[in-house]
Amino acid sequence: MVVGFSPASQAADMSAPESIPEPALAEKGIWGAIAYSAGDNRHGFFWGADKRDEAENSALKHCENADGKSCKIVTVFRNHRHWNDDDGTGFPYEHCAALSVGKASGGLSAWGAASEATRRKAEEKATHLCGGEAQACKIREWVCT
Repeated sequence: MVVGFSPASQAADMSAPESIPEPALAEKGIWGAIAYSAGDNRHGFFWGADKRDEAENSALKHCENADGKSCKIVTVFRNHRHWNDDDGTGFPYEHCAALSVGKASGGLSAWGAASEATRRKAEEKATHLCGGEAQACKIREWVCT
C-alpha cells in the first residue's frame, strides 16, 4: 500500500500520538517466524519485526545461512505492541513459537512447529505435532516476542 499526501493536505503532527498513522490492519503487533529445511535439518528464526513479511524473510535468510537448501516458513506469530492492538483480522496474538525435531526415518526427520500464548504451550504443541516420545522429538528452537 502506498500512502501519500496531496499538495492541499496537511502533514500529521508526529508529536501527538493520536495523529501517527496506523499501520495496515495485518501489520499490527511484533512479528516472529521460524523457517525449517526438512531435507537437511536446518532452521532459522527471527523475532521483533514490525511486519509479518520482515519476520518471514529474515527467518528464511537465517535458515539459508545455516546451509538450509529447502527452507520454508513453518510458523508465524505475533505479540501485542500495545494492549489495544486487536486489528480485527482474526490473526491470533500467540506470543511464542517452537520447532520440535525427532529422529530421522528414510532420510527425513519427524518435525512439528507451533505458536501459542506461552513458551510451554508452544513447545508442547510442536512436540505433539512432531510425534512426541515415539519419534524422539526434542525442541530445536523456541522464540517469544
